[in-house]
Amino acid sequence: MHFSPSSSDPLTLPQIVSQLLAEKRISKQNADALIQTPKGQKQAKQHPIETISDAQLKLENEKPLDLNFLVQWLADWSKQDFFQIDPLKIDSQKISGIMSFAFAQRHQILAVEIHSDEVVIASAQPFINAWESDLKHVLKKDIKRVLVNPEDLRKFTIEFYELAHSVNKAGLESDQNYTQNFEQMLELGSQSNPDANDQHIVNIVDWLLQYAFDQRASDIHIEPRRDIAQVRFRIDGVLHNVYEFPAKVGIAVTSRFKILGRLNVAEKRKPQDGRIKTRNKLEKEIELRLSTLPTAFGEKLVMRVFDPEVLQCSFSDLGFSSEDLRRWEAMTKQPNGIILVTGPTGSGKTTTLYSTLRDLATTEVNVSTIEDPIEMVEPAFNQMQIQHAIDLDFATGIKALMRQDPDIIMIGEIRDLETAEMATQAALTGHLVLSTLHTNDAPSAITRLMELGIPPYLIRATVLGVMAQRLVRTLCPSCKAPVELDQDDWQMITKPWTTPLPANAHKPVGCLECRNTGYRGRAGVYEIMPLSEAIKEQIHENGQASDIRKQAIKEGMHSLRLSGANKIANGQTTIDEVLRVTPISLHI
Repeated sequence: MHFSPSSSDPLTLPQIVSQLLAEKRISKQNADALIQTPKGQKQAKQHPIETISDAQLKLENEKPLDLNFLVQWLADWSKQDFFQIDPLKIDSQKISGIMSFAFAQRHQILAVEIHSDEVVIASAQPFINAWESDLKHVLKKDIKRVLVNPEDLRKFTIEFYELAHSVNKAGLESDQNYTQNFEQMLELGSQSNPDANDQHIVNIVDWLLQYAFDQRASDIHIEPRRDIAQVRFRIDGVLHNVYEFPAKVGIAVTSRFKILGRLNVAEKRKPQDGRIKTRNKLEKEIELRLSTLPTAFGEKLVMRVFDPEVLQCSFSDLGFSSEDLRRWEAMTKQPNGIILVTGPTGSGKTTTLYSTLRDLATTEVNVSTIEDPIEMVEPAFNQMQIQHAIDLDFATGIKALMRQDPDIIMIGEIRDLETAEMATQAALTGHLVLSTLHTNDAPSAITRLMELGIPPYLIRATVLGVMAQRLVRTLCPSCKAPVELDQDDWQMITKPWTTPLPANAHKPVGCLECRNTGYRGRAGVYEIMPLSEAIKEQIHENGQASDIRKQAIKEGMHSLRLSGANKIANGQTTIDEVLRVTPISLHI
């Protein structure tokens, strides 16, 4: 069957089924069943390939005849490029200016890229081109057509135009009189700032949050610049530009978030912290921790997204190997002592501690925490937040907790000598204490405690063990491909150990599931060092982290890089990713 490119009629279900049958993609029996399917209200609004996808048929090779396959097949049949709409790469403000929403809806098209000499237009009906000449005449640019998923086309057409409309109405053409801009400029006769409770600002905030949840963002950044406010998401540990608001809209959006987080909206000179609790599309509760910071061009807002489901994660989900888990549980099951988790900000320390405490928090024990701030609210714990305004710091909080009959105490971070002394006193008096430090590896945590002023004999008496950790991006299971590793590259990861090249290494490729990054999700790599008697002998006034490390490795401790090497060998991540997040391994 052949359709003229100048056809003005949309493809029908019988036409597509006939073509699939002609190409032997489906059987005659399936073709007849599809055409005879009673047409319901849902199908009337669907593209024919969506109806076929709903039938859940299979190809000869047992691969599903799903929507992704059918869209790619339709692109090949119509000799048009397939295009995956990535909302992180679309400037909805610009693309909404190419054509009106009514025109886009009527012709079921959407601009997705704008270049100096051409505009890329997406559609799900490849043979309709009645709109092309009119649009080309108006734009005075060439038009390149691409084929997209009809579901994405409907969804993003509405989202992009609604967002652009809200931004425009919220003050796209307003003046440039920025609040708290070091380069303050007065424009006579200027308009007022958009109000944070304006419905358009509310719409923008709702879209931003839902968008962040859909994209699996762990952090949302709203950063004021000279003329704009830039929005960025951190996804799998990497920041992505998402949107640019006019500066005054950015101020109003930040104010809206401050209202929701119960912060002082009028105070823009001091940093503030707050939190918001909301729900995603699946009605799951999501917590956001807000932090504001005064900058040269106004208030910067960062929101950390906490999914309560991480508390329910198993240790294998977090990335623990069976050996890691054995060592970790040997420490955490002790009745008293100090366990330290080390690593930089964003390395997953809090998630590890919360998951561990959740495992330990039975009805027989009292688990109490003191945090700055409380990261996630968990009913199984008794959580206290630092309040600097009333002199409630870590050390004072620990003193108070000690009178609360605790069994297990979690201290958000050991930052100074007083907090470290209180932690050791708690351990000496029969409590299990978990806390964090900022050091590069596990052995350095011991020397860090000595630098703070804790005597070596107290460290030997109280510290049960230390775990250093990092987060590596994991390869997308849908598109990763086998790869042969170079011996020199492998040696960079495994030295000073001699380890054969793995047979199951994979590399990132990129697909629809991972937004063409090749990675989806993150997992931990761990360096776990229980304090044995031999290691304790290395803890003295002149003790060095390198000596402690040598002894720990003799006893079976795996470095962060060797832990990463195990994940490379299992096809979970890559050499580049492990090198990116782990410190240089020390030679023995």
